[in-house]
Amino acid sequence: MQVIQQKLAGSTAQLTGFLHQPDENAHQTTLPAIIIVPGGSYTHIPTGQAETLAMAFAGHGYQAFYLEYTLLGDQTPLELAPVLDLGQAMQLIHEKADAWHIDTDQVTPAGFSVGGHVVALYNDYWSTKVADQLAVKPATLRPQQVILGYPVISPNLGFPKDAATVATWSGTPDLIAAEKHVSADNRPTFIWVTADDPIVPATNSLAYATALAQAKIPYELHVFNHGPHGLALANEQTAWKADANQPHAAHWLTLALEWLRTNQI
Repeated sequence: MQVIQQKLAGSTAQLTGFLHQPDENAHQTTLPAIIIVPGGSYTHIPTGQAETLAMAFAGHGYQAFYLEYTLLGDQTPLELAPVLDLGQAMQLIHEKADAWHIDTDQVTPAGFSVGGHVVALYNDYWSTKVADQLAVKPATLRPQQVILGYPVISPNLGFPKDAATVATWSGTPDLIAAEKHVSADNRPTFIWVTADDPIVPATNSLAYATALAQAKIPYELHVFNHGPHGLALANEQTAWKADANQPHAAHWLTLALEWLRTNQI
């Protein structure tokens, strides 16, 4: 397996990838790709958890990446800077597709917690604001689908709890309320969350799923009955406390992989 690290132009962001050589005996020439967009409250990137999530998908035949995006320590207010970082990562994957053996019709951003906020906004804006600000054709930015794990969707839905923090995210909070900007260009979306998440209320996921349903965008939503925030794989490997080892919620990965297969072209 080849490990690559690529800085993104004009940004502090970095893309790290774990790349397979396609198996010629399995008649492979290209592989699907996943881009993990981790959480961290826009203050830090939990790289260990991001790598573990990426490797989980790599073990199922994906060219797996994780994105270290612009944080509050780099720019305040953030506005759409992390979303543009994801756009640059998508563009880079298209540019390097031959060298990295990637099927550009099968690239999936997967965001967790505030990383889910980045991916949900990207799902809303990839064909408009992101394409315009990066001055590229939308085709090079189009995800096949997206995955959201216990995502922040809007600063109006319970996280963050104080107006001062919201102001560091954006001067116009409605701009980053992802459920308000779903359109016909949104891509199929897989969402999972726990009903009793004490940090980011499940109402975030429910609001985004409702917006997708109203726009007639295909989606799949799994609300598991229990689990703390930040579950990642929800198993012993990523359990940051005893209660974060949740075998029932850990089924999300199998369900997501099944869902991804149903969406393959």
